[in-house]
Amino acid sequence: MSPLVCALLTITRLGRARCGVASSLLWLLVLMALPAGVQANAPLVLTQDRPQMNAWEAITLKADPTYQLSVQDMLGRLDEFEAPARRGGSLGVHKAAMWLRIPIIANETPRTPWLVNIGYSSLQANIYLTSGSQVLEHVRATPTDERQRYSRTPTMMFNLQAGQPYDLLIRVQASGPLILPITVGEMPYQMNEALREQMLQGLLNGLAFCLLAYSLIQWIMQRDHLFGFYALVVLGSAGFSLQFFGIGAQFLWPGNLVLERIMGIAAGLTALAGSFLFLGHALTDNTQSSWYARAMEVGAAITAVVLATFVLGWLSVPVAIAFMSLVGPLPSLFSVPAAVARVRQKDPVGTTLLVAWGAYGVAAAVMVCLVQGWVPANFWTLHSFQFGATLDMLLFLRVMGLRAKAMRMKAQEALRERDIMHLLAHSDPLTGLSNRRGLQHALQLALSSRSPSHLVAVYLIDLDGFKPINDSHGHDVGDDLLVAVGQRLQASVRQQTDLVARLGGDEFIIMACQLETPEQAANLGHALLRAFDEPLTVGDLHLKVGLTIGYALAPLDGNDPPELIRLADTAMYAGKQRGKRSILRNSSELALAP
Repeated sequence: MSPLVCALLTITRLGRARCGVASSLLWLLVLMALPAGVQANAPLVLTQDRPQMNAWEAITLKADPTYQLSVQDMLGRLDEFEAPARRGGSLGVHKAAMWLRIPIIANETPRTPWLVNIGYSSLQANIYLTSGSQVLEHVRATPTDERQRYSRTPTMMFNLQAGQPYDLLIRVQASGPLILPITVGEMPYQMNEALREQMLQGLLNGLAFCLLAYSLIQWIMQRDHLFGFYALVVLGSAGFSLQFFGIGAQFLWPGNLVLERIMGIAAGLTALAGSFLFLGHALTDNTQSSWYARAMEVGAAITAVVLATFVLGWLSVPVAIAFMSLVGPLPSLFSVPAAVARVRQKDPVGTTLLVAWGAYGVAAAVMVCLVQGWVPANFWTLHSFQFGATLDMLLFLRVMGLRAKAMRMKAQEALRERDIMHLLAHSDPLTGLSNRRGLQHALQLALSSRSPSHLVAVYLIDLDGFKPINDSHGHDVGDDLLVAVGQRLQASVRQQTDLVARLGGDEFIIMACQLETPEQAANLGHALLRAFDEPLTVGDLHLKVGLTIGYALAPLDGNDPPELIRLADTAMYAGKQRGKRSILRNSSELALAP
């Protein structure tokens, strides 16, 4: 931009002010006095109409690779400042201290002090307000500065006189990228913006803290490694945000240069290692046999080694940043085939992870571009990684929920299979009644609560007349008849306390619990005999069979299940010899059917 154009722009801006003529002429004289070929830039005109301005409208730069030049040196070299290649607010990584010049002028007496703010905390900054060759105000903002506790980013307040030109000279250096979103604005407006940022950071970091606490509690309670790996991801993402936005230096580790230097990169490496482990565990069922899981474990191990060497000071910041830039996409890239396979299986875990990687990939790409100075530093680019990481953490939380649901359904299916196997092992396949094993198990439980006033009766039943029916009508009819017998026996006992079982062939057994007297047991036996006075309907046939019943009582006759069954069996055979269709207790006849 030529001095003439600068003068025209200055006159245009200042012409709207009350003291515009005098200040415009002053700046015009300054511009005319500049040597030929010097590239001047229009100053920031501070007016009440614009309570906050982007300082990059007027910034020029000069590098100091020696790190030795002072503000007086710079005041003597103002003509060497050059316009930046891009006015986006991010200069990338530089192995030099950078000096920034911002010419400013107030065309009217300010109603409040003004603030210059560098909206990035991970740097060392010296801010000077100068006029001519004189330094009027100076603020040195470093992590060890006491004022860092009151402002999360480098800030300086200053007062101006109307119509007088000033220069803001800012010296910045950092071990990482020079991200410089610099604004100049009235103090109330700047304070309001700072409060908004603090509120946003409180919400996002509070959410991260809740997720971290939840994952750690679940890890401790359930002993599930996935929650521990998720905690690493959350811890790394939250730690990076705390350092990047200056919350950590302001509240958590004020004045600690070591933590300020390593925290951001260490947190990023922690999140990267956690991502390797989390995805490797979430997308494979057997981590010992899966090449994918082993590759993810190797990636986590390498990242852990890089983290340790960086923390110990054996690895430089640029190398660590390069490692994160190169390796950062690998957990997602390695996991894409496994996630796509899950999507094809209609598993929502795969779809959720693909969405998470899409959001995180965009956020990480924006962050890389910001660090390299390829995109401007504004609200969305500065917060892109934080927003993307927060969404990523929430989607990873959904992955854990889906995985927990799948494991719960798998456990329920295993329980159902166990119940089915138990049912098959303890039931008769023809009639569906309990078999000998099921009866013994139930009888063992019933005998544990027996007493003289709570008797347990075991009835062994053999069908009378079954063999002729089976021989004359065939085995199919015989099987159907056994099913009908089982159903009638089931209908003749008490549903809540009694159990009907089939031992095999045409032998059935009934266990009756909570009988108060031997007479009650005998009455139940007679009721079973009377239940078969009417014939059974099997298809178009009406078939009649009788019962011979032998039974024993616990604890009167015995206390052991095999002993009770043996006594009932002896009584039943005695009844067969005495004419069938009878009920006998322990080989002693109590009643004969007519």
